[in-house]
Amino acid sequence: MKVIVEADGGSRGNPGPAGYGAVVRDKLTGETLAERKGFIGVATNNVAEYQGLIAGLRAARELNAETVDVRMDSKLVVEQMSGRWKIKHPSMQPLAREAQEVAGAFQKVAYEWIPRERNKQADRLANEAMDAENKAANEPPAKAEGAKQPHWSGAMGEPTRVILLRHGQTRLSVDRRYSGRGDHPLTELGLEQAERAAARLSKMDGVAAVISSPLQRAQQTAGKLADRIGLDVVTHQGLIETDFGTWEGLTFAEASAQDPEVHRRWLGDTSVKPPNGESFDEVHARVRKARTDIISRYGGKTLVLVSHVTPIKTMLRQALDVGPQFLFRMHLDLTGISIAEFYPDGHASVKLVNDTSHLG
Repeated sequence: MKVIVEADGGSRGNPGPAGYGAVVRDKLTGETLAERKGFIGVATNNVAEYQGLIAGLRAARELNAETVDVRMDSKLVVEQMSGRWKIKHPSMQPLAREAQEVAGAFQKVAYEWIPRERNKQADRLANEAMDAENKAANEPPAKAEGAKQPHWSGAMGEPTRVILLRHGQTRLSVDRRYSGRGDHPLTELGLEQAERAAARLSKMDGVAAVISSPLQRAQQTAGKLADRIGLDVVTHQGLIETDFGTWEGLTFAEASAQDPEVHRRWLGDTSVKPPNGESFDEVHARVRKARTDIISRYGGKTLVLVSHVTPIKTMLRQALDVGPQFLFRMHLDLTGISIAEFYPDGHASVKLVNDTSHLG
């Protein structure tokens, strides 16, 4: 994938309260794939601009981009990262090294200076980060009881809390068959599992939306919770299960016997597709886009996402910022509940994985 990263940073005082913004676009279509913003405390413009660059490069890495065109209105950052200017200031050196380390994950990174009027989206995000911090600073202090504490990692801003719920049992899951785009309903046990998960999640405060894969098994599971808490189910195509192609409905052994070489490679290489199907790399990009879309609409709220094994594993992988082997080593049970929090500055935290205590 080829992407464009636009990044910016600002400081109100130089040094003063500072924030950054970054945008990742598809190079072919210009579509916005990801946005990042964050407040970094008291800093200079140059420090904030480097932080914007780093955030944009990290977002591009999450999207599995291969080549990146960086566009910034900071002449200093562009020239230093291009190797044409020396990095003399002590505060710039560690930031430049960090940016270089992240950039090393790509096949190619090119840097281009652009005028400020062509960098408006990143500039807007940086100002939003500073405005939000300024607003928080001028609000009355929260009461000690129940007041939110700073995140231990230094993450800034209000996180979006994502509760990930796998659907209940279907007839294909009984026999452990590949169940991708086939639209199978829940079994009686599956409906009971969904009801128990709904009973548990309905006790959690502040759920703002129940968002589901379009497939029937997920919709039925989501509907049980939505009915209890008085919400409608919102459908998002990006949460659909992997397309297993010609392996749909087959067991592991049957798929292995049908396409032994492809199946063997598929088990260890996320770029390999099942015949007429979808690779895990493609799922990764799709889920990343869905997450960006959902957070742009419901940012800072608590959401329940009802989906399938691969999309849920993928979102947990993105939250942990780990490699593709995570997909092959993580187990998720039917109606297993996982929780991840995504911060506006790009940080994330996994709070729970595959909890099935409601089934006990």
